[in-house]
Amino acid sequence: MGARRTARERALQALFQLDMAQGAARDALDSAWAASADDGKPEPDAVKFAKELVDGVQTHREEIDALIERHSHNWRLDRMSRIDRNVLRLGIFELKYRPDIPRKVTINEAVELGKNFGTEESSAFVNGLLDRVAVALGKP
Repeated sequence: MGARRTARERALQALFQLDMAQGAARDALDSAWAASADDGKPEPDAVKFAKELVDGVQTHREEIDALIERHSHNWRLDRMSRIDRNVLRLGIFELKYRPDIPRKVTINEAVELGKNFGTEESSAFVNGLLDRVAVALGKP
């Protein structure tokens, strides 16, 4: 598995933990990496990218959540599963604040996270909502 995919998975795990109980992002990330210690020592690039994702989502969370609410049809943020909500947060952060990551990559990676960690419907839900947000943001 690539460093960025691993980083996204650990970032999702940390954001999920932070969504359940307030705490420090660093502690949540450390916990996510420790839980996957069987995978060996994480690549420094993966650790750095995961930190950028978690810090970015936390910094821009209000704005990201507003975009989710605005573009989700018939779904309130608090009614979404924690996994779906945090996959969307990661994806929207990348779409809005990481111009170096192509739209297609962001959406594909988010869909994979939905498939691997969410429900049967997660990937389609994530795909549709992120596509709407990408169009609204004018992300090519």
